[in-house]
Amino acid sequence: MIKVLVVDDQILVRAGLAALIRAVPDLDVVGEAATGEEAVALAAASRPDVILMDIRMPGMNGVAATERILAAESEHRPRVLILTTFDLDEYVYNALRVGASGFLLKDTPPERLIAAIQTIASGDMLFAPSVTRRLIEAYTRESAPSSPPRPSGELDILTAREAEVLTLVGHALSNTEIADRLCVSEATVKTHLNRAMAKLNLSSRAQAVALAYESGLVTPGEKTAPSV
Repeated sequence: MIKVLVVDDQILVRAGLAALIRAVPDLDVVGEAATGEEAVALAAASRPDVILMDIRMPGMNGVAATERILAAESEHRPRVLILTTFDLDEYVYNALRVGASGFLLKDTPPERLIAAIQTIASGDMLFAPSVTRRLIEAYTRESAPSSPPRPSGELDILTAREAEVLTLVGHALSNTEIADRLCVSEATVKTHLNRAMAKLNLSSRAQAVALAYESGLVTPGEKTAPSV
């Protein structure tokens, strides 16, 4: 059974989502929240597997709530699925940076919403890495004049291979593509990536892509990964 927490400040939207989820045999709604503050409290109390998180809410928005929830959990981190009205939304980019596992538009058909919940509950990303890359490129390029890259010193804790894998993840390569490029097994790629994410306290692949851009491992607009 997949436990789901529904967060939306509009009562009709929230009730509709909850009713839809309850109609599916392997899904269970463990709570409904109208604000970011309520979401943080309910996530701690109900320990959901997946959180449907409205991005724009008064008070604590979905980004801040996502960051608080994921920072508070070390062993049982829920997967956060962002609900938004716009597909290129600065709030969505920021949510990916703090660890959200994907996003959906609010006009998504019901069957796709259910499939999305099941997908991220299994540990997968909701969308292709290239979508994450396009979203991150758009906002890192736009914010470049006022927001310099994060210091690369934080990456010094990575081994050379871990940094290499993180760079290729930033270039939107899948684990299979990275394995082919580095002439290693896919299991080895997963091991290096998981170790890098653990060292950097990252909770999602999208967050790893964002860090690759912000640290300068990947340059916005770069079309192909450099030779390794």
